[in-house]
Amino acid sequence: MRAPLGLGRTRKMSNNYNDVPFGIRMVQRLSRQCCTRFHARRDLLYKMSVFVLTFLAYACYHMCRKPISVVKSVLQGNCSTTPATAGQDCGYPPFDGPDATTLFGMMDSAFLFSYAIAMFASGFVAERVSLRYFLSMGMILTGVFTYMFGIARTSNIHSLWYFILVQICAGIFQTTGWPGVVALVGRWFGKSKRGLIFGIWNSHTSIGNILGTLIAAHYVESDWAMSFVVPGIIIAAVGFLLFLFLVDQPEIVGCYPQTGQQERRVANESDQEDHGDDEEQIRHNDACVVSLGYGSSETEINYRSAPTERTPILARSASQQPIHQRGHGRPISLIDALYIPGVVEFSLCLFFTKLVSYTFMYWLPLYIQSSITLGPQLSADLSTLFDVGGILGAIAAGYLSDVSGMSATVCTGMLFIASPILLMYQQYGALSLTISIFLLIVVGIFVNGPYALITTSVSAELGQHSCLEGNANALATVTAIIDGTGSIGAAVGPLLAGLISTTGWQNVFHMLIVADIIAMVLLGRLVIKEFSALRRSSHRIRIE
Repeated sequence: MRAPLGLGRTRKMSNNYNDVPFGIRMVQRLSRQCCTRFHARRDLLYKMSVFVLTFLAYACYHMCRKPISVVKSVLQGNCSTTPATAGQDCGYPPFDGPDATTLFGMMDSAFLFSYAIAMFASGFVAERVSLRYFLSMGMILTGVFTYMFGIARTSNIHSLWYFILVQICAGIFQTTGWPGVVALVGRWFGKSKRGLIFGIWNSHTSIGNILGTLIAAHYVESDWAMSFVVPGIIIAAVGFLLFLFLVDQPEIVGCYPQTGQQERRVANESDQEDHGDDEEQIRHNDACVVSLGYGSSETEINYRSAPTERTPILARSASQQPIHQRGHGRPISLIDALYIPGVVEFSLCLFFTKLVSYTFMYWLPLYIQSSITLGPQLSADLSTLFDVGGILGAIAAGYLSDVSGMSATVCTGMLFIASPILLMYQQYGALSLTISIFLLIVVGIFVNGPYALITTSVSAELGQHSCLEGNANALATVTAIIDGTGSIGAAVGPLLAGLISTTGWQNVFHMLIVADIIAMVLLGRLVIKEFSALRRSSHRIRIE
């Protein structure tokens, strides 16, 4: 049976390594034997499985990043000022000296800089291999290095370079997560209500942070090694689950999800005439694919014709070559991706928004303990409210982006509100526990909202920009560029916080406010373009 045009290459590749996962084959076999009367939209079931598995996967990635922020207060404990209780550590060398915050900053930077640098290579690799193997391997190895950080205590390892090396390796393998999961969701889900879908889906970041904090807080005062060992085991187990059940391409199970009107449209009228008979045969064959049990009659099928010499080229491409000359559906280069309108602006904006978010992520428990004088466990528990606000902010930003169609304006508005909220938290957060709880949630909403929108919906939209002519394989590269640039900011933020905090926490907050203002300014050109487009649209409606 003939494959649809433009998909023959994918089907051929699926015979090599994009095979149907073992777990899916077992489920299909059981359903044929035990549930012969059960009828369901198989494409919907596959979408649900991808949604849930990618959600769990990235929640686990973030879960493994949080223990270090919780354990810092115990690693630098000093029994000369605070009497030790039974079973409590008096710090852990080499972090029990007066330079503890500097050493913590070095460790955070080792992880985050390696993460930022490796992210660009990770997106390049993700487009060229099976994402099921890519994510599974990355999660298992992330679990190994998270586990290795914890066993330093039981093995009595006190070398700073051991901890730095473990953090570097963990950062490298953590980069397998984001390009992989965003590319998967981009392949399976269309553009309808993408902001809201990604906003809900992106709550995995905050859920993972909360789980990592709660697990680490449970063990931090008794045995901080378990704060790393338990998350390491969990992420490795979920990685194996992905290996068994993750379907990384719709085509390998006979699904052709809706990807928008432009994907079903023929390139131009002349191509439609040239391939008219060919398309009729393709439609007939595609209908056979559906009727043979790969989906219901409601399944969307891609009728896109093969690219021709008239196919538009990538906008402002450095090589100025038509996409079909590079191979339809093939990955694009990093240089080509930078020419996609909006990629540079949103990448630089994410540099500063992620700087703010990750400074909170790595230093908030320690700041709460020093400002409100709570214990390590209570400080860690209270810090999870920042991530609760992050869930609300991600959903709100995605919904507003869907309603308005103005992603840059939504981000700018939230950043504008975030700056005074940060100043309020620094000034009044320590007055009472109630005020601190309220302000932490509000800060989480406006700090994490733009960060979540840019890394999910905006990245997916730019990765499937109209200038790419339906080349969905560009998504991982665009995502890696945006998140990789943001990750450099994520590395710089905690490092600066560790250095500046010695002069007073108020200076750290001033740095975060300046970063928010710069992020807002960087989106100014895109905001102007969005309002100009809105005015032109309103004027056209009035004329009609």
